[in-house]
Amino acid sequence: MERQSPAFTVFVYAAALLLAAVILAPILWLFVMSISSAADLSTKPLNWWPEEIDLSRYRLLLSTIENSAGAAFTASLFNSLKVAGMATLAAIAVAIPAAWAVSRTSNVSWSLYAVIATYMLPPVALAVPLYMGLAYLGLLNSVFGLALVYLTILAPFTTWLLKSGFDSIPKEIESAAMIDGARLDQTLRLITLPLAAPVMATSALFAFLLAWDEFFYALLFTSDLRAKTLTVAISDLAGGRVSDYGLIATAGVLAALPPVLIGLVMQRALISGLTSGGVKG
Repeated sequence: MERQSPAFTVFVYAAALLLAAVILAPILWLFVMSISSAADLSTKPLNWWPEEIDLSRYRLLLSTIENSAGAAFTASLFNSLKVAGMATLAAIAVAIPAAWAVSRTSNVSWSLYAVIATYMLPPVALAVPLYMGLAYLGLLNSVFGLALVYLTILAPFTTWLLKSGFDSIPKEIESAAMIDGARLDQTLRLITLPLAAPVMATSALFAFLLAWDEFFYALLFTSDLRAKTLTVAISDLAGGRVSDYGLIATAGVLAALPPVLIGLVMQRALISGLTSGGVKG
């Protein structure tokens, strides 16, 4: 086994600590802002830790009192969960057969790259036709309509990710199952999909994050609490003449919790999916 020099080991740990600090520092500061009073946030020189912890903003945003800021925030939170969840499930359902077909039939691989090329278009170029289509279908200001729009974004992305997972599964395994009498649907259900489960979990997580963080289409196609998502609700908090930056930071902390919790639950599958195909025996 090749031995590493102590200097190189120190360098690796120092680089890891620096990377962790760069990633975690903004999140930590967001949390500090959320528990700081307005006086602490405007004090010069700046207090890096509040003199007194203020949790009133969390109580405000998690309140369910009718016509309050908390009611609007929680409604938008549930809208985001519904929209991102529906779009992710639909994208995975569409991507599985599409990715498998492209992976196993090289002659049609060009179609996937043609669809992915649509990502080169700026979202504003598609805003008018999408708006007219949703208006014609009566799906403006609807969580279902917004999920349908997100599906057009997520389906090519998840198909591309799943294709790489299916590529790492030997075709001979599927051929052996079919020789033993398994139908195509049985082969997919019992052989291919279990082997591709880590990549499917990774694709679902990234698709959920894309839908969760999307702002442009949500701003254009929603107008009230029936469909307004969390990103739009947070932007509304900064829309007044005087912005409570602590309240915006609190909304950011609460908005980050669902993806973080989902990521922690799916951590093992995520790591396995990201490293899938990295080593071949």
